Amino acid sequence: MAEAPEREPVPCSSEPEVSSDIKDADEPLTKKRKINENETSDKLEHRLGGILCCAVCLDLPQAAVYQCSNGHLMCAPCFTHLLADARLRDEAATCPNCRVEISKTSASRNLAVEKTVSELPSECKFCTCVFPRHSLQHHEENTCEERLTGCRYACIGCPWLGPAHEAGAHEGACTHPFKSAADVVATLADRDKRAKEANAVYNQVMDLLSYEKITFNECVADLQLKPYRTEEFLHKLYYETSRFTAFGHQWVVKAFVNKNQRDPTQSSQREITYQLILKSKAVCGVSVQWVVLRGPYGEARLAPAVRSHAFAEDSTDSPPHPLPLADLNDTNRLLSNKAIHFRLIMFLSAK
Repeated sequence: MAEAPEREPVPCSSEPEVSSDIKDADEPLTKKRKINENETSDKLEHRLGGILCCAVCLDLPQAAVYQCSNGHLMCAPCFTHLLADARLRDEAATCPNCRVEISKTSASRNLAVEKTVSELPSECKFCTCVFPRHSLQHHEENTCEERLTGCRYACIGCPWLGPAHEAGAHEGACTHPFKSAADVVATLADRDKRAKEANAVYNQVMDLLSYEKITFNECVADLQLKPYRTEEFLHKLYYETSRFTAFGHQWVVKAFVNKNQRDPTQSSQREITYQLILKSKAVCGVSVQWVVLRGPYGEARLAPAVRSHAFAEDSTDSPPHPLPLADLNDTNRLLSNKAIHFRLIMFLSAK
């Protein structure tokens, strides 16, 4: 009689097999919710970054956000750059997406986008931690333990530079506090020299205010550089003020973009240079010093500098000087305006 075939052993465990679907169902709901929220958040952040980016530079705006009448977004630097390019070309500025005309009056701020972008996460460039964009700068400059910082004794010559969390250990072992005065005298002299250079303009202006004759040249509290076009084929842009009187003579201020470059629209970095021009005859010569300041309606901060020139019959134009902007990025903002406002203070130098 044939023997029955042997059967495979049956597991002796009394617990039934559980499918993966049942295991997932048994996991805590809070854990599942966190995983799903993280995945959705990552996708949402990338999607928002692509939707809210500037139509010109394709990057997330850092500050103000403008939009055309059709809703296309532009960051403030790109918006002013478009307006400045249009001014240089003598054309109407248009949106890069839909080509609708844009201007400071037709375009509007989008505050909702600005607030949304400020809440998007961004990575610290030192420690790679993620923070909302509105608090990232404060973290990188003040609280990040990996940010680069110097020694507290740098004023007496310590060249150390390293992560902020190592500064305490370095300062405890720094040898510069124990150096003699003879060892640090050269460093202190260089520090005093830099301080004097920084205060040079202030001291010059204070000295000039003691002059006998001072004229504040104002036209509705300031002067206006208005745009004009040359009669050449390219119709290059230049700026000029109306004539004004100072010390019994007629004067104008004339300004050019990129030192009268052939086509300044081809340059991403732009500079405004100006000249003080004597329009009346100076038989005996006129020696003048002056300071250009931001006027009451000026939009850009200036770093004042004292200029001087001896005007005569054969020298009625001063050398060209750069408009002393505190931030060169403000050049496009000035070019996008209908006029450039500033204040000019002139001093008649002693002969």
